[in-house]
Amino acid sequence: MKISVFWFRRDLRLDDNTALRHALNSGLPVLPVFIFDDNIIEELSPNDARINFIYDNLHFINKELNAHGSAVLILKGDPVKVWEKLIAEYDIGGVFLNRDYEPYALFRDGKIRTLLKQSNINLHDFKDQVIFERDEIVKEDGKPYTVFTPYKKRWLANFATSSVASPDTAVYKTFMPLNVPFPGLSDLGFVKSKIKVKDFDLSVANHYAGTRDLPGQDATSYLGPHLRFGTISIRRVIGQLKPHHEVFLGELVWREFFMQILYHFPEVVDRNFHTKYDGIAWRNNEIEFDKWCMGETGYPLVDAGICQLNETGYMHNRVRMVVASFLCKHLLIDWRWGEAWFAERLLDYELSSNNGNWQWAAGTGCDAAPYFRIFNPAEQQRKFDRDLVYIKRWIPNYHPGNYSPPVVEHKFARERALETYKKGISNI
Repeated sequence: MKISVFWFRRDLRLDDNTALRHALNSGLPVLPVFIFDDNIIEELSPNDARINFIYDNLHFINKELNAHGSAVLILKGDPVKVWEKLIAEYDIGGVFLNRDYEPYALFRDGKIRTLLKQSNINLHDFKDQVIFERDEIVKEDGKPYTVFTPYKKRWLANFATSSVASPDTAVYKTFMPLNVPFPGLSDLGFVKSKIKVKDFDLSVANHYAGTRDLPGQDATSYLGPHLRFGTISIRRVIGQLKPHHEVFLGELVWREFFMQILYHFPEVVDRNFHTKYDGIAWRNNEIEFDKWCMGETGYPLVDAGICQLNETGYMHNRVRMVVASFLCKHLLIDWRWGEAWFAERLLDYELSSNNGNWQWAAGTGCDAAPYFRIFNPAEQQRKFDRDLVYIKRWIPNYHPGNYSPPVVEHKFARERALETYKKGISNI
């Protein structure tokens, strides 16, 4: 029996899934598959909460399909070898997937496309995880934007006149009949995580503009992981927003801005976007880095943010800026150290946003905070957590009178950072 194959990746849902819709309309029974990619898995802990989240959502999808006589085929290994087996086992008429724009994903998908072509199988890929992709929002000369504000203006203008596809619902009758056991977490080599991904709450958009900088209020949507792994479509999210939710919408535009930066400038993964900062002499003191990682800097707001991340996999957005700035500016530790550390722990880790925001904090990225903008952690605390609600939530025993002394004094650190950056730029 000739079939179509739909490959689940960063789109773990049956609802409003672009490539899945096209597969279900292909005229052939659809076999849905998911591949736990060893090339990614090997870099993660067996109890990584994000793997648990993927597994749990696949289990939910599988139960939905079981009710209609089908299932998700769960596989694990190197994607190329997995696809070689699929091609040998099934008579595949076409493969359907939603596009991914990260460097590794582009490399992997290129290899799969070549493999399928050798067997005369067409690969059909679609835009799904963004409203606008790649070259859809560019300057008049066709070059990509590297400054956010004009990008946002054009994004909004195009959105106002575009016909974004209406969300759709899966047609179960065209899934391939399949009865296979769903593997246990341990069967795949994974361990249950103590950290859980929270449900998202879009109602926070109603007051987001006024509360987003106040970590003590916890006015966060927790949408990040759900967009990262596609448990809800970006179209469903934006469809629920109202005109007065423009600040919340702006954060979603930032997400797409950083995605197109990564697509057009893949070298930013491990290099400064602005090469004039390549001459910065980072101190990279490992003892001080360890103190930062453990939340022992002596600055309560910084430490509370680290404690929240270590315990929950989340960190409040305002606090992220303070924490990142402290590492790069106060301690003069290379932003790549912090970026990699966040990548291991953030439930909403997204390469493009993580990279873009760390370079923003370090002053080395596109549309970044200028290098001479150095957050004063104590002042940020007074401004955004005056009553110590956030700090005491994550440092229960905190008391101003007996807290550990700062790892570095603010005024000294600020002057040192300014001098180091100036010298680094002048040496290029």
